[in-house]
Amino acid sequence: MSFKSWPHFAAALSLLCSSLAAAAAGPAKPIFVLNSLDADISVVDPVSFKQIKRIPTGKEPHHLYLSPDEKSLLVANALGDSLTFLDPRTAEVQRVVHGIVDPYHLRFSPDMKWLVTAANRLNHVDFYSWSPANKSEPLKLVKRISAPETPSHLAIDSKSSTLYVSLQDSNELLAVDMATQTPRWKISVGEMPADIFLTADDKHLLVGLTGDAVVEVYDVSAPGTTPAKLVKRLPTGKGAHSFRAWGDRRHVLVSNRVANTISKIDTQNFSVVDRFPGPSGPDDMEVMGDGKTLLVTSRWAGKLTMIDTQTKKVVRQVKVGKSPHGVYTLDHQPRQ
Repeated sequence: MSFKSWPHFAAALSLLCSSLAAAAAGPAKPIFVLNSLDADISVVDPVSFKQIKRIPTGKEPHHLYLSPDEKSLLVANALGDSLTFLDPRTAEVQRVVHGIVDPYHLRFSPDMKWLVTAANRLNHVDFYSWSPANKSEPLKLVKRISAPETPSHLAIDSKSSTLYVSLQDSNELLAVDMATQTPRWKISVGEMPADIFLTADDKHLLVGLTGDAVVEVYDVSAPGTTPAKLVKRLPTGKGAHSFRAWGDRRHVLVSNRVANTISKIDTQNFSVVDRFPGPSGPDDMEVMGDGKTLLVTSRWAGKLTMIDTQTKKVVRQVKVGKSPHGVYTLDHQPRQ
């Protein structure tokens, strides 16, 4: 090979390596958006960023969660009393499990023993044992505990020992012992607590106050039945609502639904270090695998909004269904 032809060869080799890497990674993973008032899911292509199909679900799908084996994406249909299982790679419906009462929010325990659901309108929290091999009955109700009023969001510590529940209409935070499925303590918090986020070290719990303009930070490091202690009220924006980890085990985003902004919080000193636009009632968020694109559901506009994390500008909006809520793609940054 002559010296003059080397640049052309190097360019061709680089292109080939990129193509092989893309092929090894497989097809691009779809983006799922839950349309709560349409009782369906929008599937968005991550390359063209166009809605490619809609999948019917039960009534009011609000939140979704990946199964421990990463083979199924569970969509919780609150008014449909059901869970829709989807293939997170192909967007094919795997099965529908009925008889799951009012599953508004859901979380798997890290030890993979439990699926916990919050019955938002019926004031209880349910513990289901998880058996993915049993396709006829993958979930079995083991315990139901009272959680008045209006259990909203759930968080479970990394040791699968404590469940935290925000009680939206009584302005309280509930802690539950996972081993015995019994309450440990309950404390008063600020107005209309919604999403909650546990820091990577399990020591602090952040509570988004949708009825206020702050995130409350609680020390939950004390063992046993010792209640959490408020350590800070951090102003973020009106309607502080939903959290999404940045992916570096240090920073977390919170959507401020009324202020139409998204705040980036440093969990080492609990300060707001950055801010992004969040048009038309920002709700749930997802950080794409490249770390450069932030997805947020714009509830009032019926759109999925894409934000460039470097320029901090909205770069695209995709029309989806009515009142889009949960959003997910398998190609994402870590959730801590």
